[in-house]
Amino acid sequence: MVLNLSCVMDEAALSLGTIDVSYLSSSAEYAVTHSSLECLHLGECNSRPTVFRSATLKWKETLLSRKRPFVGRCCYMCTPQSRDKLFNASIPSLGLRNVIYINETHTRYRGWLARRLCYVLFVQERDVHKSMFAHNVTENVLNSGRVQKAIVEEASVLSAAGTQTDLKAISKVKKKARRILQEMVANTSPALIRLTGWVLLKLFNSFFWNIQIHKGQLEMVKAATKMNLPLIFLPVHKSHIDYLLLTFILFCHNIKAPYIAAGNNLNIPIFSTLIHKLGGFFIRRRLDENPNGRKDVLYRALLYVHIEELLRQQQFLEIFLEGTRSRSGKTSCARAGLLSVVVDALFTNATPDILIIPVGISYDRIIEGHYNNEQLGKPKKNESLWSVARGVFRMLRKNYGCVRVDFAQPFSLKEYLDSQSQKPMPAMLSLEQALLPAILPSRPNDVVDEGTEAALGDSWDLSSEPFKRQLIANLAEHILFTANKSCAVMSTHIVACLLLYRHRKGIDLSKLVEDFFSMKEEVLARDFDLGFSGNSEDVVMHAIQLLGNCVNITNTSQNNEFFITPSTTIPAVFELNFYSNGVLHVFIKEAIVACSLHAVQSKKYRNGTNGVSPNMISQEQLVRKAASLCHLLSNEGAISLPCQMLYQVCHEAVERFIQYGILLVAEQDDQEDISPSLTEQQWSKKLPEPLSWRSDEEDEDSDFGEEQRDCYLKVNQSQEHQQYITFLQRLLGPLLEAYSSAAIFMHNFSGPVSETEYLHTLHKYLITRTEKSVAVYAESATYCLVKNAVKVFKDIGVFKETKQKRETFLELSSTFLPQRNRQKLLEFILSFIVL
Repeated sequence: MVLNLSCVMDEAALSLGTIDVSYLSSSAEYAVTHSSLECLHLGECNSRPTVFRSATLKWKETLLSRKRPFVGRCCYMCTPQSRDKLFNASIPSLGLRNVIYINETHTRYRGWLARRLCYVLFVQERDVHKSMFAHNVTENVLNSGRVQKAIVEEASVLSAAGTQTDLKAISKVKKKARRILQEMVANTSPALIRLTGWVLLKLFNSFFWNIQIHKGQLEMVKAATKMNLPLIFLPVHKSHIDYLLLTFILFCHNIKAPYIAAGNNLNIPIFSTLIHKLGGFFIRRRLDENPNGRKDVLYRALLYVHIEELLRQQQFLEIFLEGTRSRSGKTSCARAGLLSVVVDALFTNATPDILIIPVGISYDRIIEGHYNNEQLGKPKKNESLWSVARGVFRMLRKNYGCVRVDFAQPFSLKEYLDSQSQKPMPAMLSLEQALLPAILPSRPNDVVDEGTEAALGDSWDLSSEPFKRQLIANLAEHILFTANKSCAVMSTHIVACLLLYRHRKGIDLSKLVEDFFSMKEEVLARDFDLGFSGNSEDVVMHAIQLLGNCVNITNTSQNNEFFITPSTTIPAVFELNFYSNGVLHVFIKEAIVACSLHAVQSKKYRNGTNGVSPNMISQEQLVRKAASLCHLLSNEGAISLPCQMLYQVCHEAVERFIQYGILLVAEQDDQEDISPSLTEQQWSKKLPEPLSWRSDEEDEDSDFGEEQRDCYLKVNQSQEHQQYITFLQRLLGPLLEAYSSAAIFMHNFSGPVSETEYLHTLHKYLITRTEKSVAVYAESATYCLVKNAVKVFKDIGVFKETKQKRETFLELSSTFLPQRNRQKLLEFILSFIVL
């Protein structure tokens, strides 16, 4: 029977892959030519409501007739002028296009020969020529004042050491600078770009069903290219194919190829030449790689002036803010090094303005398949020519489903910086200052110490280095949040999520299809888009096929139904978790509220009700608890935009629970009978000012800015709502279990110990828990969660870091030396976990 299902899945996948998908803005599903069973399928799903539909979609009965979301719009608070530019009402309705579907209609020719040679004719007609790329870059960089000064400074160090005379030292440093620039400066070849375009058309058609882009988004990018300004593309980074994918799409739409910043780990023979010819340039993973540990002034100057020169010549850049591919499936925290160079170039008037374009990329299945070896703690293998060739051959033997690329609306970097400089300067709080009062409320200094918090000023002082770093960090976070929100949710993401956190013990195929359909509608209801189309049953089969050995399929005797279960092996669970994280950002805020709801209820029963009904929950207390959990999970990806008040974001998430009917507002009589307990009255004193109710940015006439009385809520006890809350709590289960296990492991900590050794030992402990079936979630033992947990503990002041040579050592801070404080940290994390 498994073979029969495989045949059906092949037919379903074939139907998905051969259709050029159209886009209907007023429909909840893509219009697909071969979806004759869609109406029947909709009827089946409506006949038996699932948890998702019952819990959250009843409040909006007209959802199926709503318009599909158009993702990636500019922030209306930070860049209101850019939001109105390049966009018009017709853009969202332009629809999707499969980039790799090329035939004679995409060329100027018709006939039998044109059909046979359509790929060759297509790439030949693309507008790419040598004059559109940068020229004389090496000489211009070497002759710049900053590089000349760095050369003299580097030469003076050699002369002071007595190894060289001044002239010989300068000559030696110049040769070194040229060698660095040979690696750094790209030499773009239009002929090779055309050849690579033809090769990629062949390759992508062989292992991808389709690569979808939104034509409206590309129209905005095309309009941006006509403004004679440099463009910076900032995509999420999930796979090595990202480098080629963006250049290929732009090439197909006659948009100049960007210069791509790549890590020097890819600087391998032959392959590096290809990357250079396609616009790639190599930079160090760490800028200061000198053996003596001092800053490499020469390398920094060359990199800075190189980027500045490219921007001065109005070239396009492609920068991966995450720095490396995400091993977890979630968007990693931003590394704003290169972005700071771009901002500095704008400050020095190298260009009048720069347009920023966040890019979301989603895969049904990444070409690497998974990152299980690294998640299991094995060292990353260095890239080599053999590994590249082997990877290409492996790709040709498999199919990786669909790809979706979303270009967010371009916005002006100058406008963003100007708008930030005119806003009131927020208090600069560390994670320790923001979260520690919630963990250790009985400390003598519950509130932020005077002098440690930056005073509020009239505007940002861009001449101050700390504020400038914070400004760039906020910009990077803003870009990554937009790129991540633009990422379409793929079929494998939903199926993996349902199998891990809704049906971990298995589910009938028909019920899985129903839940898939409902979860798909949930995603659309939250203004996230989908990267698939077609009949839900076909799409689910397609996803199961792509997930391969991670999913077990058996046949039940009842109704001859297929039974789907997730594999329980550690590598399989890690892989399912990777794809499931592709949908986590859709539900992350609601999941945080669901876990905070449990924390508030548990505390209520532990400490007594203080005269308040045990079923009543303070909305104020729930929001503050959710805000503290947001801080705890801050390394798991951006939860909100930096221009948003975290408290307000959590408040809106709670309001959605009320909208859904999951939380019910207590009757007026009950509200009047309830007096705030002493604990609730003290909450505002235990959390720093940025989590207060009133926003400094709110207008005086704003309803939100007014003092509001606390509201009391009750949890809806209906089965479907309780199951939905449980699903949301399970989404964060692996994260919270990893953090709590790290806190338990810390009870026997004896330092100082090197950070590398500590990470290895902690990871081994988590893997052992999983192997012995002690862990509730096997995926809590991934190496990414281990690193994130340790980083959070460092940020909140649990560990104190010391540098010895080039290695970091950890020891407990004075605050957490007492065992009772480490126990309070553990209790704080455990309060969010449903055991």
